[in-house]
Amino acid sequence: MDTLTENRSQAERAYQRLRGEILHGDLMPGERLRANDLQDRFQLGLTPIREALMRLSTEGLVAAETHRGSRVTETSLGAFTDLMATRREIERLCLTKAIALGDAAWEAEIVAAMHMLSRTPLPASQDDREAATLWEDRHRRFHAALVTACGSDWLLRFWGTLADHSERYRKIRLLHHREAPAEVRDVNSEHAAIMEAVLAREVERACALLDAHLHATQTSVVRLLQIGLDTSEEKSR
Repeated sequence: MDTLTENRSQAERAYQRLRGEILHGDLMPGERLRANDLQDRFQLGLTPIREALMRLSTEGLVAAETHRGSRVTETSLGAFTDLMATRREIERLCLTKAIALGDAAWEAEIVAAMHMLSRTPLPASQDDREAATLWEDRHRRFHAALVTACGSDWLLRFWGTLADHSERYRKIRLLHHREAPAEVRDVNSEHAAIMEAVLAREVERACALLDAHLHATQTSVVRLLQIGLDTSEEKSR
């Protein structure tokens, strides 16, 4: 492998690992990202690390600070409200189109994704990051299954970006789901109701249930952000 190809490979590895840690909560909002520390931890060169940080900055997941390196982008009530309002609109549009275009294979993936999600327990504590990541992955699979038949690569691309950013906020609630402000609901029942309406091709009902589901999660995350549970243990770093 030549030097250029190796550098690109390292940059991609650095990008995927950093991105995964940000989305899955291993790197929390506001946490400083020191290139030298990441180089030691990832065992990769400084150039690939910097390229990965720059790429994540263009996605809004990392904020570059002049003369101070980078940080994981902070959470914000205003940004989260805007994000979720946009996601709800895009996901509703994607679902409407998917119900019109989806075939039997699409239906089968929804059922399979729902089955796996319903068999996945929530994390037992804030430290149970492995369980949180598994639940989040299966939750993402279910929501992706709902919209994947919408027939538009652009809509799915926009949806994916919105889902990535909302995942970063939702992780706050997932890791604090035992706290009273999280107002944990029977999300399996909510997901099952959405699935049933989708499989019955009931567009209005499916969209209403999906919107209510997303809005309820939004409300819980807002409450947690307001009391500062998201970054309290990370601010000391």
